[in-house]
Amino acid sequence: MDGKLAVIGLGSIGSMALWQASNLTDSVTGFEAQSPAHGRSAVGGDTRLFRMIYRGVPDLYPILGRSRDLWGELEAETGQDILIRCGGLSIGTADGPYIRSLLETARANRAAHEILSREEMAERYPQHNLRPDDCAVYDPNAGVLRTDRAVTAAIAAAEANGATVHTNTPIDSITETEDGVVITSGDTSWTFENVIVSSGGWSQRLMPNYLKAATQTKRVFLTWFVAHDAAQFTPEKFPTFNRMYEDRSMYGAPVVDGVTVKATLDGRGAPTPTADSVPRDLTDAEIAETTETVQEFFPGLIPNIVRSDAFPDLYTTDRNPLLGWLSESRRIYCATGFSGGGFKNATGYGHIAAYEALRKQSFTGLEFVRPERFRTSQAKSVSQHSNSNLANPQYAET
Repeated sequence: MDGKLAVIGLGSIGSMALWQASNLTDSVTGFEAQSPAHGRSAVGGDTRLFRMIYRGVPDLYPILGRSRDLWGELEAETGQDILIRCGGLSIGTADGPYIRSLLETARANRAAHEILSREEMAERYPQHNLRPDDCAVYDPNAGVLRTDRAVTAAIAAAEANGATVHTNTPIDSITETEDGVVITSGDTSWTFENVIVSSGGWSQRLMPNYLKAATQTKRVFLTWFVAHDAAQFTPEKFPTFNRMYEDRSMYGAPVVDGVTVKATLDGRGAPTPTADSVPRDLTDAEIAETTETVQEFFPGLIPNIVRSDAFPDLYTTDRNPLLGWLSESRRIYCATGFSGGGFKNATGYGHIAAYEALRKQSFTGLEFVRPERFRTSQAKSVSQHSNSNLANPQYAET
């Protein structure tokens, strides 16, 4: 054995799983195909939003709370400022489905929040050009995560705890045996008791068929703008925002580099054949819709995109992650498919993955993220009777 646990892919979730695992054992090794926080991964783009108010599964709220605490622990352990605690706004039509669903989930979870009328919004946050029937839900626990800093800090903390890290080491195959899991990169192989697969958009090629059918790599693009007066868009004056209507949707973050404001169209992830084939340049249609939306929403921003980029992420058909064991022998653990929304919970999900993969603790109430929700009787039959149809037969169930 080369160790108790290998973590394949040290991006948003993998880096946090490595850090959390290193607090439990010094026999953990991380493998990264390129370099940590490289510019083509889903970590790219400087920042991600953290928020405690959202629409959807109520069971997500405890993970958000744990994630918030763990971001603070990572900051304390590494001395890095990672989470800028500036609050967050969700803006929409006062009686529309977006605000209504947000409030339903917030009240079900007893999440701290404040409802701001159009008049209160105009007074407190004049940067927003509001429609007559607008209102907002303010999340006092929201903020901005510095992605590159978070990932590199977590990996450094893991190494300080005794973890081993291999960079520029893409994994070619994963073979489960009765005694462990053999992973190979080129002519080199290692054997571990258990493995976590957390390679984001690159995870699909390592999946069994039933998960390949339930996932798709998508291209997510980001855009930034210069403000007429950057002082009006600092974290102290301009919280993160999510704004949604039937015909317009955008999210963004305050100035963290002293110059640019992130303002990006929401929900525009487009399918791409592979994580390596993501077009970085925006299309004319993407540029036009983005600038038109900024013109409507933010008169204080110059409506010219000064920076843009695009990144891959793995999406599931129900937009919930894949977090759990893949095989009946329970040696290969999946932590991927976060569908463009995983970074805020990266510490929480990394904690769950590390504790479960090392068999230190099992967590309940997570049926909405378990991979087996996508397993069908046909997939079971194929995996049990014929490995020949699997792109990676080593993942066949045993």
